[in-house]
Amino acid sequence: MPFSPDIVNLVHRRETGKSLEAPFYTSQEILDLDMELIFGRHWLFVAVEPQLPEPGDCITVDIGKASILILRGDDMEMRAFHNVCRHRGAKLIDEPSATIGNIVCRYHGWTYNDEGKLILAEHMGSDFDKNCHGLKTVHLRSINGLIFICLAEIPPADIEHLAATMAPYLAPHDVVNCKVAHFSELIEEGNWKLTMENNRECYHCEANHPQLTVPLSEFGFGFAPDELDERRADDVRAYEESLEKAHTAWEGCGLPSGEQEYLRDVTGFRTMRLPLKWEGESHTADTKVASKKLLGQLTDAKLGSLSFWTQPNSWHHFMSDHIVCFSVLPVAPGRTMLRTIWLVNKDAVEGVDYQLENLTQVWTLTNQQDAELVRLAQMGCEQPGYQSGPYSQFTEPHVEAFCDWYISRLRDHLTSGTVNMAAAE
Repeated sequence: MPFSPDIVNLVHRRETGKSLEAPFYTSQEILDLDMELIFGRHWLFVAVEPQLPEPGDCITVDIGKASILILRGDDMEMRAFHNVCRHRGAKLIDEPSATIGNIVCRYHGWTYNDEGKLILAEHMGSDFDKNCHGLKTVHLRSINGLIFICLAEIPPADIEHLAATMAPYLAPHDVVNCKVAHFSELIEEGNWKLTMENNRECYHCEANHPQLTVPLSEFGFGFAPDELDERRADDVRAYEESLEKAHTAWEGCGLPSGEQEYLRDVTGFRTMRLPLKWEGESHTADTKVASKKLLGQLTDAKLGSLSFWTQPNSWHHFMSDHIVCFSVLPVAPGRTMLRTIWLVNKDAVEGVDYQLENLTQVWTLTNQQDAELVRLAQMGCEQPGYQSGPYSQFTEPHVEAFCDWYISRLRDHLTSGTVNMAAAE
């Protein structure tokens, strides 16, 4: 699709060290660009394996105009397809999740197996070749139970670096042997980039997240107040000491914990295991584990929280007793879908090993608080008085890293000629 010279100029003139200009949050044309160049060409976190525990389990994910069907086959392998019948284009699975045998189009009965091959198409004549009409596949990669897909014909190859780096960090939490305890969808009234930027800093946490900042320290997310902020100096020193002590202990027992930061890579990511405050066990109101059954083979409840971010659309928290995964998908220039999944040990019993309200309370409230902040930010971006503002070098380095990653991806694609641009008048 063509893009105007004004949009191309806007991308190329972005000033580093400052927030993006207003059209990046308000323009339908830029959202179209985002869908083509970001969500159409990069690896996206969309689900977890426990959402498809048995053969025949499937889910659908909408990415812009594309509906993607993810199915676990009889061989226990997961595959992804465009959710479109090859006959006359009907949507195949119209539910967010289902359990099926073969994939059957309800319109005319065309039937596909779990590998996407067309196995039944009546009344098409003797010359019809079913082998030429299988479902269109989508690249899928499970990284220790986290499902990523890519809509591009040739996906970014550096997913291998992410997978290799993250494997030892994620393995102890044993995602594939978890179950979904709760799943939520929340529409935020703001641009998807505002949702991601809000997540990439904790500058706002002390004033806006009274529940989250009980177990979680804001200093683990790029927050390092400058030397003039005497009010927080003792807090910073105490946190740094606890971080060093915790990492020494965790690494000593074979639990990877140190920071790995590749936020500006094509498949950008960051991870770090962070200590929790007070009882220091989990993201709960009392900071103790929400589930009595720990994950995998873990025996120590006090393992902090492993934070894992991926560009362009996810963040995750892995604790000893449960996992919380978040994914972001654009809906409109000023609307974003935030999906949150809570995972516990597959053998944990609700009401016995964990109470659902206790498990979900902190992040349910935090999501609602963040949604309100994103709404306010969107309202500001839409006003004539909006102007790009400076990032704090002490509290917002990861916000800048996200925006740098985003602009770099647009520039790379635009300058390489992989997007059709309208000719200048």
